[in-house]
Amino acid sequence: MSHTPDLVIAHGTVVNSFGRQTAHVVVHDGRVVQLLDASEPVPAATRTVDASGQLVIPGGVDGHCHVAQVTGRFRTLDDYRTTSTAALWGGTTTIIDFGIPRDAQETPLDAVLNKKRLAAESRCDVALHGSVVSWDETVPWQLEQLAAEGVRSVKMYTTNRGTTMADGDTILKVMREMVRLDGLTYIHAEHDPIIADCTQQHADDGRIGVEHLHRTRPELAEEVSVKETLAMAKYTGAPVYFVHQSTPGAVDLVTEARERGQEAYSETCPHYLTLDDSVYGSVMPEWYACCPPMRSAETVAALKDRLADGAIHTVASDHSCYDLTQKRERPDDIREMPHGLPGVETRMPVTFTALMEGARGARVEDFVEVFAAGPARINALPRKGTIAPGFDADLVIFDPVEERTVDGDALHMGTDFSPFDGRTLTGWPAVVVSAGRVVVDSDGFHDPGPVGRFVARKGFTEHRDALSWPQESRPAVYAAS
Repeated sequence: MSHTPDLVIAHGTVVNSFGRQTAHVVVHDGRVVQLLDASEPVPAATRTVDASGQLVIPGGVDGHCHVAQVTGRFRTLDDYRTTSTAALWGGTTTIIDFGIPRDAQETPLDAVLNKKRLAAESRCDVALHGSVVSWDETVPWQLEQLAAEGVRSVKMYTTNRGTTMADGDTILKVMREMVRLDGLTYIHAEHDPIIADCTQQHADDGRIGVEHLHRTRPELAEEVSVKETLAMAKYTGAPVYFVHQSTPGAVDLVTEARERGQEAYSETCPHYLTLDDSVYGSVMPEWYACCPPMRSAETVAALKDRLADGAIHTVASDHSCYDLTQKRERPDDIREMPHGLPGVETRMPVTFTALMEGARGARVEDFVEVFAAGPARINALPRKGTIAPGFDADLVIFDPVEERTVDGDALHMGTDFSPFDGRTLTGWPAVVVSAGRVVVDSDGFHDPGPVGRFVARKGFTEHRDALSWPQESRPAVYAAS
């Protein structure tokens, strides 16, 4: 090597989704340049971190974050500096946020460009999803512009009428455009007529406080919406990704579609793997106001089985940083309160604990798949989610046996609570490296400043096909894509 490496992570067990090896990870100019067998001498470097006896995994990719999000009269209290800092504390080195129009006057393109400007303050790398609420003749052109910007996915909601909901015509037309532009359709799947009717019935009966949230959004509403959306995706040929699936039935519908040859993916969130609907009977039910709501203990157990079986492709935080003052404005009426939970910082330990608990036979490799590799691959993020030469030097020295009890006040997400407060979780980051910089270690957080990069994404099938080629015939341009 003609230059002195910036960093070497020495003698660690490098764990990718596809296997592990004991190696020295050699880093220069923000990229992994070599993986040397640990029997080789440790190369001289500007900085060396000894990872003997420790695991080294790829930095996390959180494919579902809401930063500085405006919905109706509420705005989340974070900004990119806060959320990216919390992400790094939690071993996540890339976040994907949403450009969702805040009202009818903001176009999908404007919403994304606004988020891209705000992301200049990020401490970690950032990619973006677009969002379409209503169709007009400008939407195809706007989606073309988004694709040119490297934004290759669009989220649509099948519920939330009056704010973010897209009707069926819009969803189908956008799916066609995403096929044309080699993109990915993201769907928040809950059947709006069922939810609207169920919510109204509860309101008529005076049972509309947050303690009743889980009864107003039944599992059936989610599963019906997934089934309808899969039919539209099959009709248009569109790859489709379902966010925050909370029921095994919804996951099974995606699995069955995949067995029929559809490109369909299931995401869940840490809270659906660990919290059940008994939380709405607690003294602070507002801590758990999110949509979909928490499900029964039996549903949670079955969802964890799907995760252990590999039927769930990613675990994302759905990070939404409201505080308790906002949550407590109208706990008496779920229609008037903000829904969403902070979670970008706790995604690693909650997911790892949920995956590994019990005799499920899960491996650290399986955790790496849903935490980093799967989100990077499905979202066509180049050079993310894997530790290999040519990939970004986003690395975590991961302690799979460390236990900590979550203290919401000690977290860094810019809010005053965590839904996991008081829970003991296993599997935490010891050292975090982002783009070749050590940003978290035993001395705490080392703020790198606003160095996070906007990551332009590849086309969905372009990226998928590149990764499916045999390694020996893969073009150099795709070797780390």
